[in-house]
Amino acid sequence: MYENKSIRETEQMLRSDTERGLDNAEALSRLSQYGKNRLKEKKEKTKIALFLEQLNDPLIFILFVATAVSMLLGEVGDAAIIVTVIMVNAFVGVVQEGKAIKAIEALKKLTSPHAIVKRNGRQKEIAAEDLVPGDIVCLEAGRQVPADLRLLKTMSLKIEEAALTGESVPVDKDAAYLAGGKMNIGECKNMAYMSTNVSYGRGEGMVVATGMSTQIGHIADMISETKEEMTPLQKRLADLGKVLSVVAVFICAFLFLVAVLQKRDVGEMLLTAISLAVAAVPEGLAAIVTIVLALSVSRMVKVHTIIRKLPSVETLGAVNVVCSDKTGTLTQNKMTVRKCYVDSQVLDVEHLESDRYRELLYGCVLCNDAYLIGSDRIGDPTELALLDLAKRYGITREEIQKRYPRIDEKAFDSDRKRMTTLHQGSGGRVSYTKGSTEGVLACSKYMMSHGRKIGITSSAKQDILQAAEQMAGQALRVLAVAMREGAPDASERELTFLGLIGMMDPARPEAAEAVRAFRGAGVDTVMITGDHIDTAFAIAKELGIARERGECLSGSELESLMEEEFDEKSERIRVYARVSPEHKVRIVNALKKKGKIVAMTGDGVNDAPSLKSADIGIAMGMCGTDVAKNASDMILTDDNFATIRKAIEEGRGIYENIRKSILFLLSSNFGEIITMMAAILVGLPSPLKASHILWINLITDSLPALALGVDENDGVELMKQKPRKKEENLFAHGGLACTLCYGAVIASISIAAFLQVPYGELMRQGLPVSLANMDAVLNLPNLLNKAQTHAFTVLGMSQLFHAIGMRDVNKSIFRMNHLSNRYMLYAWAIGVGLQVLVTEIPYFVELFGTTRLSIVEWVCLAALSATPLLVHELFVIGGSEKQPEPEFDL
Repeated sequence: MYENKSIRETEQMLRSDTERGLDNAEALSRLSQYGKNRLKEKKEKTKIALFLEQLNDPLIFILFVATAVSMLLGEVGDAAIIVTVIMVNAFVGVVQEGKAIKAIEALKKLTSPHAIVKRNGRQKEIAAEDLVPGDIVCLEAGRQVPADLRLLKTMSLKIEEAALTGESVPVDKDAAYLAGGKMNIGECKNMAYMSTNVSYGRGEGMVVATGMSTQIGHIADMISETKEEMTPLQKRLADLGKVLSVVAVFICAFLFLVAVLQKRDVGEMLLTAISLAVAAVPEGLAAIVTIVLALSVSRMVKVHTIIRKLPSVETLGAVNVVCSDKTGTLTQNKMTVRKCYVDSQVLDVEHLESDRYRELLYGCVLCNDAYLIGSDRIGDPTELALLDLAKRYGITREEIQKRYPRIDEKAFDSDRKRMTTLHQGSGGRVSYTKGSTEGVLACSKYMMSHGRKIGITSSAKQDILQAAEQMAGQALRVLAVAMREGAPDASERELTFLGLIGMMDPARPEAAEAVRAFRGAGVDTVMITGDHIDTAFAIAKELGIARERGECLSGSELESLMEEEFDEKSERIRVYARVSPEHKVRIVNALKKKGKIVAMTGDGVNDAPSLKSADIGIAMGMCGTDVAKNASDMILTDDNFATIRKAIEEGRGIYENIRKSILFLLSSNFGEIITMMAAILVGLPSPLKASHILWINLITDSLPALALGVDENDGVELMKQKPRKKEENLFAHGGLACTLCYGAVIASISIAAFLQVPYGELMRQGLPVSLANMDAVLNLPNLLNKAQTHAFTVLGMSQLFHAIGMRDVNKSIFRMNHLSNRYMLYAWAIGVGLQVLVTEIPYFVELFGTTRLSIVEWVCLAALSATPLLVHELFVIGGSEKQPEPEFDL
C-alpha cells in the first residue's frame, strides 16, 4: 500500500514529521494503541500433550480396548504387556519426533533488538520492540531493518532481502521511486522490510507496520494457520486400524452365535472370543512401525539428512514432485564471473589472459568495497565475485591497494548507476569506474582494444550494448568497467572502456544429475524462486528442469489466474519466478489438489509457509534460517539438492521395509485367526490360549518384524520405479494374496500340530479317528495342554521361518545374502530361544500352561514349521526369478 504513496502522502497518513519524528508522548500513545513491535507468541505444547498425541491412533485404541477386557477377565499379566507396548511406542515417538514446532519463536529471534530513531527532532537508540507506526528510523550498513518502512532518504542504499524474497543479490533502494499499482515485495524499491539486512549505504524510513502487521508477521500468521496433515503411511495405518476393529467386533459377535448354536459355555466362549480379537490385532505393529522409523532416522543422517518428524521418513518414498528454491539449493549461492567482453568478443572466464587484461582486473579489485579475509567474505556478492575473478589470476586486494591506495571516491547511486574510485600510483593518479553498461559508456571517450587505447566510436558502443544484451539474455548480471589515467579527481569523464563482466549464481554441478535421476524415478522437479524470470529460466534450462519459456510463470501472471485456471495449468509449469510466500503456498496446494505428494525445499523466512503446507518440507541446514528449519519436516545438512535424491531413495526403501513388516505381521495374525476359527467351528477346544497369542504377537513376531524393517534394498532398482500412488494401500502389488496365502499355510501346519496329539492318542488306543473322539481326547487336561503346546510352538516357529522368505518374496533364500541383514539372524536365534524358554523352563511352563517337549518332538515340530519356506521356494520357481544358477550365500 505505502509503496504507491509519495513521501508527503505517507507523512500525512501516519501523522508524523519526516524531520522531527514523533514526540515521546505521541509515541507512548501509539505504543498503547498498536502494541509492541514483536511477533505473537505461540503456546508451546506440554510434554503431556505431546505424549497424548502419540496415543491418538486407531491401532492404539484397539489395544486399549484389549487391555480393558483383559483386566475385566482378570488377565493382569496380558494387560500389563499390552500397556507396556503402548507406552514404549508413545515414548519413542515423543523422543524421536520432537513435534514442538518453534517457527514463531525463531521468527522472533530474527527481529532486530535495537533501532536508531528520531524522537523530538533528536536521534536516539531504543529497543526495536518499542517502535510504532510514524517513527523515523535511521539505517546504515550492517544494521537489520527493525520494522516495515517507507523509505524517505536513500544514499546508495542496498538491502539484502534473500531470506524474505529469494532474490540472490542485494536490492538497490530508491526513496523517490513510486510503484504503479500492486507489486511483489522484491519490486518495491521504496520499501524496507522487517528482518532484512542493510548491506551498503545509508537511509531513513518511516515505520508503516510493526509486529504481526509486517510482512514477516504475515508469514508468521500463515505458518500458524497451516494445518498439519497425516502422512500417507499414517492414513494407511488408520484405515488398517479401522478394518481390524471391524474384524475384531465381527469375530466376537460370530463366536457368540456359534456358542449359542453349539450350546457351549458362554463364559468359555467369551474368553475364546477375546483370544480371537487379540489375534486379529497385531499388538506390536504400532511400536514396530515407530521403532523402524526411528532406526531409519539414524540411517538418514549418513546421507546428510536430519528427520525432524518421524512419519516423514516414509513419505519421502511417495514424493512425485520436488519444488525447489533456486538460490543456494539448485545454485551455489555465490555470485561467480562466467563471461567477459573484451577486444570485441565474449570470452569464457577460463580464457581470459591476466597480462593482456590486467587493467580490467585491477578495476575489479580497486573499484570495490568488499573484502576476502581468510574464509570470511564481507561485502556485496557482486563485488565479492569480482575479487574472486582477480584472485583467480593472482591479483589480491591487499597487494594491489598497497601499490594504488584510494584517495577519493564517488559512491554508487541509482541515478548515475556508477561507482568511481581515485588512486595514487607510482606513475601518477588513476581512477576506475564500474556500473551499468549504459552509464559507463555515457562517460567513455576511449576504449581498450588489443592492448591499445583508441577512440570509441558509436558503432563500437552499439557492439558493446549488443554484447551486454546477449550476456543478459543468458541470465548474466552485467557490469561495465572503465578507467582514466592521470585523473585529477574522481569525476566521471573521458573514461577508457575496458570491458564487460558477466556474472551469475551458477548451478550446482551435481544438481543436473539429480534432476535426471528424479526424472527416471518418476519425480518432477519444479523451480520456485523470487529471482527474475530470465535468470530462473536460464538455470532451469541448464539443469534440464525446463526446455522452453512457456514452462515458466511469473508471480504477477500467477496473480492474474483464477483458481480453476491455475489448478489446470499447474502440472505443466516447471519454473515460477518473482513469487511471494502466498504464491508458494498456492503452488504447493494446487499440486496437492492434483493428487501429487509434494516435497518443498527452502532456506528463507519466505519459504516457511510453503514448507509447512507441503507433504514434506525440506530446509537447508547450512544457510537456512531458524524459521525455515523449524517449519520443516527434514533438514539437509549439506544444503545439496542431490542429497534429496538419496533421501528419496532411502524413503522408498524404508516404506518397502515397513510394508514387508506389516504384511509379515498380518499374515501371522491371519494364521492365528484361521487356526482358532477352524478348530472352534468343528467343535474342538481352542488350540491356543490368549497368553500364547500375545506372546507370539508381542515377542516372537516383533524381533523378525524389526529385522525386516532395517533390511537392505537395491537402491538402483527402487529409483527405477515410479512413485507409489497417494491412494495405494498396503496390500497393493500382491500384498493381500501374500498375506492370505501364508496365513493359510501357517494355519494349516498349526492345526496339523494341534490335531497330531489326539490323533496319536486315538491310534495308540486303537480307536477310530473322528471329530467326536478327538474332542473327547482333548477334554483331558494333560493332552489338551500338550496339543496346545504343539500348536503354539509350530505357530511361533513357522513365523520365524516365514520372516526369512519375506525379505524378498521374488528371490530364493539360497540367492539371498543373509549376512547383509545380521539382525534377521539374531532375531531368528532369539525367537527360537524364547520359544524353548516357554516350553522348558518350569516357571514359564506354569505361566503359559504348556508342557515340556522331547527332542524328537522338537525336531518334528521344527521340520513342520519350515513349511512356509518350502512354499516360498515353490512360488519363486513358478514365478519371476530367471537367474540360471543359485549362489549359496550365508
